[in-house]
Amino acid sequence: MEALISTNLSLKKQKDFGRGKVRDVYNINDDLLVLVASDRISAFDQVLPKAIPYKGQVLNQVASFFLDKTKDLVPNWKIAQPDPHVTVGLRCEPMAVEFVIRGYLAGHSWRLYKSGERKICGETLPEGLKENDRLPTPILTPTTKAKSGHDIDISKDELINQKILKKKDLEKLEHYAQTLFKAGTEHAATQNLILVDTKYEFGTRDGNIMLIDEIHTPDSSRYFYADTYEAIQSKDQQQRQLSKEFVRQWLIENGFQGLEGQLIPNMNEELINSITNRYIELYEQITGSTFIKRSYDNISETIENSVNTFITNYYNK
Repeated sequence: MEALISTNLSLKKQKDFGRGKVRDVYNINDDLLVLVASDRISAFDQVLPKAIPYKGQVLNQVASFFLDKTKDLVPNWKIAQPDPHVTVGLRCEPMAVEFVIRGYLAGHSWRLYKSGERKICGETLPEGLKENDRLPTPILTPTTKAKSGHDIDISKDELINQKILKKKDLEKLEHYAQTLFKAGTEHAATQNLILVDTKYEFGTRDGNIMLIDEIHTPDSSRYFYADTYEAIQSKDQQQRQLSKEFVRQWLIENGFQGLEGQLIPNMNEELINSITNRYIELYEQITGSTFIKRSYDNISETIENSVNTFITNYYNK
């Protein structure tokens, strides 16, 4: 199967280009950003050697779905989706903080709790919780973006004391994050899902705070199946979940956690196909829509033409 590993587009009014772990980012006229969601996949802060067909399309379309769904609640950067792998939006100045909201004790928060911590990013957790238990109320656990390696937990007080954010901006950002999480939780419930935790990124443009990047995707969020949650929790078993966690688990089982000296295990065709199928399942479960596979024929040329047509029309309107 073909995959979109990377792009090298020639776009109108292009000023510069950057490549993240998963996205190729084009700066248009210092005004717009073109985000191309490639089929690259990362885990433990490493880009894995094989790309996953349709993964970029899934992530881009899930993010686009939720950006449209929440745009009346919180202003966001999206303007258009000219291609299944591409979102175009307003270029914002990113804030150096990621806003992680947790409704359940899972993943990183559970590992801290299990080690004896009862305060996470300044939020006090009650005694006696088990892995994946629901928290009394969703908590905000911000992280500062590290230039390399893992992001660093930080409390709301530290964000103000270290002058990373102004108090009024932090209050607005927390309100935005909680509003988005509530909307995501309500949508998930209609799809037999529980939105467990997620992260939001924000930026500023002309002095206004806007939601940027992706939202409620399986790469940035964790979902449990709602109909089996209580029964599984009562038996102290692992929850059925929709997220990228299954890729991390496969890597762990094959001796890789991103630690120094560890080699990424070989990803055979059977595994790659299974990951593709899982991402398509994620899309359909989360959005409630049937996934339509795009054509990979001349994909770079198709993307370039579609984006250039959009840019021309945008500046000539």
